[in-house]
Amino acid sequence: MYQQDFYGMDMIRKFLEMGFTRSRRYANHPSGKKYSRDGSVSPQSPTALHCEKSRSADIFKKIRDKVAKDEKYVTMRKQWRLQE
Repeated sequence: MYQQDFYGMDMIRKFLEMGFTRSRRYANHPSGKKYSRDGSVSPQSPTALHCEKSRSADIFKKIRDKVAKDEKYVTMRKQWRLQE
C-alpha cells in the first residue's frame, strides 16, 4: 500500500540529485578535483559528454526529474513549504 511519505520521497530526490552531481563531477574532472591548487577551475575532460560517468549522470537526472515532477510529491512539498 502506498503511503504518503513526503520525507521519504524528498530523501529519494536528494540522493538522486547527489548521484547526478557526483557523476557529472567525475565526468567533467576524472580526478574529482574541479579546482587547481591556485584556485582556478581545471579544464573539462575532453570525454566529459560521452564517457560512462556522463551516461550515469543522464540516468540519475532523468529519474530525479520524474520524482521531482510527481503530482503527489509536488502537492506534499507545497504543503510542507506552507507549514515552514
